[in-house]
Amino acid sequence: MSKYDVVVIGAGPGGYVAAIRAAQLGLRTAIVERENVGGVCLNWGCIPSKSLLKNAEVLSLMKQADSYGITFDNLKYDLSKAMSRSRQVADRLVKGVQYLLKKNKVDLVEGEARIVDAGKVEVSPEGQQLETKNMIIATGSRPRILPGLEFDG
Repeated sequence: MSKYDVVVIGAGPGGYVAAIRAAQLGLRTAIVERENVGGVCLNWGCIPSKSLLKNAEVLSLMKQADSYGITFDNLKYDLSKAMSRSRQVADRLVKGVQYLLKKNKVDLVEGEARIVDAGKVEVSPEGQQLETKNMIIATGSRPRILPGLEFDG
């Protein structure tokens, strides 16, 4: 069983910042994440969306090029390249978060955390046990479907 001063469950923007700060304060720290560090915003939401919006902005400017005195033939747009660029931006930022965790000596434990007792966290699927004096639960949120208010897609 690994022993820590702090175990953070969830490596989104709340979790990884808390873990880094705890480590900077001299606490032996681990962070548990079941998917990718950085959370929904960095991996699937805000950051990839902003990348795609930038592509749309550039395309819009290109379509107005004539008003800037620029002409060309056969403007083409490849959505797959825009999506690839979006993934590259997100992946680069994920690597940056991983680097910051490593630089600050935060142990990254991959898997799904489950609190099994006061001060004890089990990480699936391997069943790794973490013992800690303190826990920070930074798991973010998921939308909940309410009866009569189902999502329409």
